[in-house]
This record gives sequence, C-alpha cells and structure tokens, in this order.
Amino acid sequence: MTLQDALFNWLQIRIVADARPLDEAAGKTVGFFEEILREDHGVSEFEKTEADEYRLRIDYVRQGEKHSVFFDREHAERLLADIGSNPKYNE
Repeated sequence: MTLQDALFNWLQIRIVADARPLDEAAGKTVGFFEEILREDHGVSEFEKTEADEYRLRIDYVRQGEKHSVFFDREHAERLLADIGSNPKYNE
C-alpha cells in the first residue's frame, strides 16, 4: 500500500469514526491504518484538518519533515455516506 493510499484510507475511516463514536469497528480500523502509517511509512504524526469546502488536508510528519496532502472532500466522505445509506449498519 502506498503512503498516499494509506493516508486516504486513514482519512476515510477517521471521518467515519468521528461521526460514529460508538462504532467499535471503525475505531479499530483507525488504529489499523495508524499502525500502517507508522510502521510501513515512518509517519510519526498525522492530523485531519479542514482545507476548504472542497478539500480536506492531512498534515503529517515523516522522517522528521512536515508534509501536507489534500484530498477531495466528497470522495473522502463517501465511505461515511455509504455506511449511512445501508440500514444494516444503522440498527
């Protein structure tokens, strides 16, 4: 998994976990992607921030250097929308 993919997957599940704090599976999955970011990619810090109405930004530190990456907000929020539209996950 590339760093870009790991960051995007972390962002998607972080959005889900923030919106659904009682969803234990989402919380565990956040931890899984954080482990991938740390162990496979050497990322020591990462934070989701609002960039603008169309994009979300992740600020992260890798090998002591600060970086930022932007993702399309609608694309990043798609997993939460898909979960919300499935009655199986909303009982």
